[in-house]
Parts: sequence; C-alpha cells; structure tokens
Amino acid sequence: MSQTYEIKLRIEEKIKKDKLNENEIKGKIGLKTGKLLAFINASTADDPVVIAKLKAAAKEVLNLSL
Repeated sequence: MSQTYEIKLRIEEKIKKDKLNENEIKGKIGLKTGKLLAFINASTADDPVVIAKLKAAAKEVLNLSL
C-alpha cells in the first residue's frame, strides 16, 4: 500500500469521524493539491510533491496533522 493511499484513508476517516460533508471536503483538498482523492488507490505511486500537498491540505482544511 502506498503512502499516498494511506494519507487518503486517514483523510476519509477524519471526514467520517467528524461527520463532515464528504464531497465538500474532498473537493477542497482536490483543489489545493491538484489531485482528486477518488483517483488515489492502493497502487498509486508515491510522489513526494503530491504527498507534501496532501499533508498541507489536510492540515489546512481538516486541521489533521499527518
């Protein structure tokens, strides 16, 4: 499993735990990263730039430190 996919799963867990609007939050993160979470799966290759953007977006949008 890629680190990118693990980040996606943690973001989705936070959205469900906090009962947030999934489409809105994922859309915001997608706009900030240039990568739609829907297209990230277990075989997605790790890209350090994408990982950094996902972590920054998760912190900004969800206050989630990864």
